[in-house]
Amino acid sequence: MPELPDVTVYVERLRALTIGQPILRFRIVSSFVLRTVSDVNALVGKKVVSVDRLGKRIVFGLGDQYIVIHLMIAGRLRWNYKAPAKMLLAEIEFTTGKLVFTEASKKKRASIHIVTSLEEFDRGGLDVNSRLKQFAERLKSERHTVKRSLTDPTLFDGIGNAYSDEILHAAKISPFRLTTAMTDDEIERLHAATKERLAYFTDVLRKEVGDGFPDKVTAFRPEMAVHGKYGQPCPVCGTKVQRIVYADNEANYCPTCQTEGRLLADRALSRLLKDDWPKTLEELENRSRERSERLPRK
Repeated sequence: MPELPDVTVYVERLRALTIGQPILRFRIVSSFVLRTVSDVNALVGKKVVSVDRLGKRIVFGLGDQYIVIHLMIAGRLRWNYKAPAKMLLAEIEFTTGKLVFTEASKKKRASIHIVTSLEEFDRGGLDVNSRLKQFAERLKSERHTVKRSLTDPTLFDGIGNAYSDEILHAAKISPFRLTTAMTDDEIERLHAATKERLAYFTDVLRKEVGDGFPDKVTAFRPEMAVHGKYGQPCPVCGTKVQRIVYADNEANYCPTCQTEGRLLADRALSRLLKDDWPKTLEELENRSRERSERLPRK
């Protein structure tokens, strides 16, 4: 799933290409992708006045309406791209070019909503550039494994499976450390690593894209230390990277750097994952509105 660095660069390039531009044509190719009862033809002629990130969603502001795009795992945006028919979800044409929305999956999770309010999409996740005190309060507000908390959109904004692995490796913390048991030093390291890693990868993507468009958005990058590097040497200590897979979730970690040499693969861990991790990404993404509302806003 594209996360904060990927979505940030998408937004920056879409601003450069579409702000002030009228929609010339809006074509829905796969009917399932449009999750609201809307006539997309009614948007033709309206100008894009803003493009923003809302968690992992991309939001086009049209004045009195919004186009909300959620890429989920396999959704991608391309610019002036001829997509294979089986992958094509939708196209939006502007005077500057054509935005193409694709999905390389049969599960069809990606979505478009056309709405007049964004309230229902605000999960309440804390901005990763928040102060340490706010970060610590949010982290300890619920008892979860730290990886689960980092990837919960009602707790933190824009972090997913891939970058949480990188953050935890940089902070030298086990992905399954319970948040309520974390020391002040661990939380301070985690806070610093969160800001640094996300800023680093955002800058890497910006430089890679330049004045073009992010056509190679992937959760597996060569610059990553542990995510997608199972069996490969940790760049810090040389120990082979290990992983735990549960349902739709995966954790990659270095035993030497993060777990004092222990491999996380016993029955107790399996029980912990069963209790603490949602079984699907949809379950994690669509947390109850009541729970989101009772958390302090950023």
